Amino acid sequence: MGNAKLPIVLVGLFVLLASTIEAKKFDKCSLAKALLAQGFSKADLRNWVCLVQNESSMDTNKKHNNSNGSTDWGLFQINDRYWCDPQDKKKKTSNECKVKCSEFLKSDISKASTCAKKIYKRHGFSAWYGWTNKCKGKVLPDLSKCKL
Repeated sequence: MGNAKLPIVLVGLFVLLASTIEAKKFDKCSLAKALLAQGFSKADLRNWVCLVQNESSMDTNKKHNNSNGSTDWGLFQINDRYWCDPQDKKKKTSNECKVKCSEFLKSDISKASTCAKKIYKRHGFSAWYGWTNKCKGKVLPDLSKCKL
């Protein structure tokens, strides 16, 4: 009878591992390469890297609950009040990017990148407090050693 619980434990462990494998923690150079592959401008690349460093510590799995009840999701810390659907019936959202917020927690950053570019097109980098407080007018990350 004790062995009957083993398959349940293994399934639980698999689910836990699968969810952590889906997320990705970047370093500065791998992030820069990934952003270029998503069509981000090379001219603004240092600003994007700085933004992501300060918003999510370059971790796609980052979630931050805000005092206003909204949540910021993923690499770019995209807010669920305006930009994505948190799949929570209690939360109201505009879902401007027409995507589930959980998509922003995955290692595939294509949906998060598309949404971040939409936010940038409307509001510029100032849409992100991490950029405004830590990057604007400051020394930006050095990408010269990255093979881009």
